[in-house]
Amino acid sequence: MAMDITPLVRESDKKTSLIVESQEQAIPDSLSQETVISVKHWTDHLFSFRITRPRTFRFRSGEFIMLGLFINNKPLLRAYSVTSPNWDDELEFLSIKVPDGPLTSRLQHIKTGDKLLLGKKPTGTLTLDAITPAKNLYMISTGTGIAPFVSLIRDPETFEKFHEVVLTHTCRTVAELEYGKNIIDALKNDPLIAEFAENKITYFSSVTRDNYNSVGRITTLINSGEFFHNIGKSPLNPKIDRVMICGSVDMLNEVSVLLESNGFIQGSNASPADYIIEKAFAE
Repeated sequence: MAMDITPLVRESDKKTSLIVESQEQAIPDSLSQETVISVKHWTDHLFSFRITRPRTFRFRSGEFIMLGLFINNKPLLRAYSVTSPNWDDELEFLSIKVPDGPLTSRLQHIKTGDKLLLGKKPTGTLTLDAITPAKNLYMISTGTGIAPFVSLIRDPETFEKFHEVVLTHTCRTVAELEYGKNIIDALKNDPLIAEFAENKITYFSSVTRDNYNSVGRITTLINSGEFFHNIGKSPLNPKIDRVMICGSVDMLNEVSVLLESNGFIQGSNASPADYIIEKAFAE
């Protein structure tokens, strides 16, 4: 954990001075400095924010980038998926709030007009280039693992490559599902995606610690068959289905084992195949 600037200032002053520090340092060549456009706090543990996008910044929907602040005169960066699609004029990100987190303990206090550091080299496995064509694309996520999929479901190329997209999102509480639900609802009025939203996207959500219409870990719901029953589809089949996975390490491992036991082959950008995972920012 980074040291406080001084033990004599109030906690609110420390938060403000850390943001100001980020605005006064010389920016390394590998980074750019961007302005916060908006911030939305969804729960006590979850928030999203939008920043300016450099004119030369290019990325593939589903990729992540390094993002952060100056802390004690040094850049402190973490990997964040870009939740906005690659055609968006702004960049959006989704983050958890960790009270003692070296970065998120500061980042959660940003406000409109503040400055953030942005890397120049996006990367990641959860891209359309890393999987082979098929009929259906399943995006399986837990927590903030929904972030890269929020980008992909707003990219028309996704629906050019796949006949139908199934997005799953599992969180601890119902409140934590709100961000994803908000995105799904907004698709109906999206000028590029609205035509696909009604008949080409299936959204399935579940929670593990609240009362809800679907309760349980996504792996449990898949193994029991409840997941497929609820969405009206047959079990996963490598002949017609492709799968992207992002979320907790346990979920990544369990779904990978499940898929491989059913004949799925893991892919990558260098060797596209049946399913792909992203471990860079696993919860």
